[in-house]
Amino acid sequence: MPRSAPTLPYKPKPGEIPTNPGVYRFRDADGRVLYVGKAKNLRARLSNYFAPLHTLHERTRRMVTTAASVEWTVVASDVDSLQLEYMWIKEFDPPFNVRYRDDKSYPFMAVTLADEAPRVIVTRNRRIPGAKYFGPYPKVWAVHDTIDLMIRVFPIRTCSDSSYKKAMASGRPCFPGQIGRCGGPCSMKVSIEEHRAMVDDFVAFMSGGDQRFARELTARMKEAAAAMDYESAAVYRDKLQAIDAVLNKSALVLSDDTDADLFGIAEDELAATVQHFVVRGGRVRGVRASTIEKEIDISGADLVDQVLQRSYGDAAAADIPRQVLVPALPEEAADLEEWLSARRGKRVSIRVAQRGRKAELMKTANLNAQQALMLHKTRRTSDYVARTQALTDLQEALDLTEAPLRIECYDVSHLGGTNVVASMVVFEDGLPRKDQYRTFGVPETTDDTDSIHQVLTRRLAYLNRPEEADEPEPQPTDDGEVVAPARKKPRFAYRPQLLVVDGGKPQVEAAARALADAGHEEIALCGIAKRLEEVWLPGEEYPVILPRTSEALYLLQRLRDEAHRFAITHQRKRRRRDINSVLSEVPGLGATRIKALLRHFGSVAALTEATPEQIAELPGIGPKLAATVHEHLARR
Repeated sequence: MPRSAPTLPYKPKPGEIPTNPGVYRFRDADGRVLYVGKAKNLRARLSNYFAPLHTLHERTRRMVTTAASVEWTVVASDVDSLQLEYMWIKEFDPPFNVRYRDDKSYPFMAVTLADEAPRVIVTRNRRIPGAKYFGPYPKVWAVHDTIDLMIRVFPIRTCSDSSYKKAMASGRPCFPGQIGRCGGPCSMKVSIEEHRAMVDDFVAFMSGGDQRFARELTARMKEAAAAMDYESAAVYRDKLQAIDAVLNKSALVLSDDTDADLFGIAEDELAATVQHFVVRGGRVRGVRASTIEKEIDISGADLVDQVLQRSYGDAAAADIPRQVLVPALPEEAADLEEWLSARRGKRVSIRVAQRGRKAELMKTANLNAQQALMLHKTRRTSDYVARTQALTDLQEALDLTEAPLRIECYDVSHLGGTNVVASMVVFEDGLPRKDQYRTFGVPETTDDTDSIHQVLTRRLAYLNRPEEADEPEPQPTDDGEVVAPARKKPRFAYRPQLLVVDGGKPQVEAAARALADAGHEEIALCGIAKRLEEVWLPGEEYPVILPRTSEALYLLQRLRDEAHRFAITHQRKRRRRDINSVLSEVPGLGATRIKALLRHFGSVAALTEATPEQIAELPGIGPKLAATVHEHLARR
C-alpha cells in the first residue's frame, strides 16, 4: 500500500480562503511571523504552499513545516496589497523573506532643509529630519570636492550649528564666513530669505544639473564684459568653471532631460547584490549598493518586486524618478507603476532597457552587481571568524567527529561525453591551497557518476601507499661530493577529513562506493546540488538543508564553484592544445599561421565551415595551403 502524502495540520479547509487580493502571513507556534506575501488571488497563491510536500522547493518546505498557522487579510486592490505587504515586512522582519544589508560605507551630501538657515554637510547619517540627500559618493574627499565647487556658485552655509548660533548672537561672522567660505546669514551679507533662495537653487542644481544656471551665468558674464565691468565678469566666469567642474565629475551618460533609476542585480541561490544607479539630468548622481540574503526560493522578477518596494517604500516624492529600469519586469509591474505614481504625484514607468545607451548603462550596473556578489562571497570565506564558524557549522550539520580542516572537492566537466576532465581543489582551514589542486583525465564517458567513481578510486589509492614517491638520483656537486637530494613529497599523502562532490544523490552514492572499495569509509562525504543548494549525505533519503545565511553553506558553495572553475579552465586548455595539434599536422602551417587562423575565425568549428577561398583571404596563406587546411579539417 502506498503511503498517503503527509499534510500540514493547519491547512485551511477547501473554500475557506477567499479569491480576493490580499496579504498572507505564516506564523510559527510562538506567533512569530515567518513569511509575508501578497497575492492577486489569495486562494490560488496559498494553494501552492499546501501542495504535496515532496513537490515543494526544499526551502519552501522548511518554511511551511516550521509554520503552525497561516492567516490572511483581504484588501480592496492589488496596489493596497503591495503597500500592506511592504508595511508588514518592515514591521515584522520575517526570517523567510529576503533580508537586506545596505552598504553603509558610502558618504552622502546632505542639505538640512529643516533648519532656519540650511547648511550643506558630509554625513553617513540617513536619518537627519528634513534633510535632502545627494549621493552616495565613493569617497569622502569626493563629497568635499563637490561642496567646495558648489559653494563658489551657491554660497550657502557650511558652518556647524554651534558656530552659527554663536555668530548670530555676537554679530561676528563664523570663521568660514570670515574667509569667504560660508555665505550664510551670519556673514551679514544675506538675509534668511535670500539664503533660503540660494539653498533652493543649490538643491535644484544638484537634483538635475539644471542648465538654466549655466545659461544665466553666461548671460551675466557677457553683460558685465559688454559694460566693461571685468571684475564682475571674472566672478561669473569662475562660477561657470565651477559648474562645469561639478558636471564633469558625473559624466553625461543619457540625454540631459533623463531622470531615471537603474537597478543592476546579480544573484545566486543564496544571495543577491543590487547596484542602484541614480541618474538625474542624464548624469549618474549616485550609486547605492545593497546585499540580499535569500532564505526562500524567489524568482528574478519577484526579487525585482521586493527591491523596488524596499527602495521606494519610504522615499520622498522628489526621490522617485519618471522612469525605473530593471533587469526583468515583475508580474505586478502595473501595480508597482500605479503605487509609485501615487507616491510621486506624477506618472512613473517601469521598463526593461532593450537597446541604446540605457541598455549599455544597465549592462554596467549588472556588471557592478556581479562583481559585488563575487566580492561578498570572497570576503565571507576569507574572514577568519567566518571561516572558523563555517568549519564548526559543517562539523555539526554533517555530524562529523572532527572539524574538516582539510576538504577536497571534485567536479567533472565534459562536452557531450568528449574532453572529459575532473578537478580536485583543496581547502585547508577554510582557505584554498592552490598548490595542491589537481586535474584528472577521464576516458570518454557521458556518465558523471562513473567519472566520479574512477577519479576518487585513483585519488584514494595513494592513501594506501603514502610512502610511494619518485626517488631522485644522487647528483655530484661542483667539488665532486655526492649529495643525496631531498626526497620529493608524496602526492596526495594527506588524508582529507571531508570529500565534497558537485552533484546530488547519484554522485554521492558513486563517491561512497569508491570510499568503500578503497577501505576509507572513515572519510566524511557530502555532495552539494546546485539547483537548490541542498547538501546530500550517503545513504540518506532526504538532503540536509543549511540556512541560507549559514557560513557553512557559503564555504561549500565556494568549494563547488572553485572546483567547477578549475575543471572548465583545464578543459579549455586541453581543447586549445588539441586544436593546435590538429592544425600542426597540416604541412606548411606553423605556429604563427595557426594563431592567425584561430584569431580570425574564432574557433576550429568556424574554420572547418569556411571555404578554401575564405581561408586564402588571410595574409600569408595562399590558395594551395588554404585547400590543404580545408581538406585536412574535412577528414576529422
